[in-house]
Amino acid sequence: MRVLHVDSGREYRGGQNQVRLLTRELARQADVQQRVITRRGSELSRRVTAAGVLVRDVPWTLGLDPRACWRIVVEALAWRPDIIHAHNSHAVTLAVWARGFLRYTGSPPRLVATRRVVFPVRRASALRRVDIVVAISEAVRATLLAARFPAGEVKVVPSGVDPDEVRRAAAVPFDLRSRLGVADRTPVAVNVAALEPGKDQETLIRAAHAARGTRPDLHWVIAGDGPSHSALAAEVQRLDLANRVHLLGHVQQADALLRESDVVVLSSRAEGLGTVLLHALALGKPVVATAGGGPVDIVPAEGLVPVGDATALAEKVIDALQHPTPFPLPPRFTAAAMAAGVLAAYRSLV
Repeated sequence: MRVLHVDSGREYRGGQNQVRLLTRELARQADVQQRVITRRGSELSRRVTAAGVLVRDVPWTLGLDPRACWRIVVEALAWRPDIIHAHNSHAVTLAVWARGFLRYTGSPPRLVATRRVVFPVRRASALRRVDIVVAISEAVRATLLAARFPAGEVKVVPSGVDPDEVRRAAAVPFDLRSRLGVADRTPVAVNVAALEPGKDQETLIRAAHAARGTRPDLHWVIAGDGPSHSALAAEVQRLDLANRVHLLGHVQQADALLRESDVVVLSSRAEGLGTVLLHALALGKPVVATAGGGPVDIVPAEGLVPVGDATALAEKVIDALQHPTPFPLPPRFTAAAMAAGVLAAYRSLV
């Protein structure tokens, strides 16, 4: 089986890491050959190449860059893949356009697309023209079925992590409390997410304010960057929390940060899945999350709170500090299980 993966590689976030893990795991299958089309010079290109998977990079500067579309066509004509797997929205559109050219060649490849978000699907979306959509959670599947995708064309395959890899990455000292200027035993709740409205760190900050009376020793760390940074910094100042809530910006060693936390918190309004929770569970950390989409697949009910409820979030974090009981990482959330699920979707088409 020949699989041509396509991802714009505009940034390196959870979705791009899943592409790396998937291609790495599939490379262990004797009957699978792979190539990856992505942006020249991208972090995804570098990491996939380092994992031993062949990359065909391209100058991909626009989201819907015609050069990337043409590269898909040329690669498909020369290599004849059975599957084109598009991993982000721009890749889906370009893959659909490319197959429009390829259908005149006699046997165009089948299209698979991964859907990682719970946003409603537009009527004109290119996603409607693929053969199978891989949904990373039941919440993502529900949005697709609500948009009238045929149930047989939607396969739930959760994202996964390599627990050993996560633990190795976390072994590097982060010196979190030294960076914060606090004592070694100071309790710290950590949020790792992009600073954007959907991640709702505003509720996290309000939870820090609600917890101040009960746990004045508790510090809250928000690691990430994005368009909400200024608004969140202003909210921290407004609630007089500058000495309790710390905006660290982007953190390269996120697993090391998670390892030094006491509890990992995800406050999102709607998550496709929430892979940071998987990293936390792999490290044996207690987690608290809002019940907005994908986290309900990962976190038992006793670790969930309603979306936007700062008081409930504060209470649950305090309870996790007082009674730290990490949840186990379910086996279906490993990289190997994820690759097996995707491979089964491929084989259902070929």
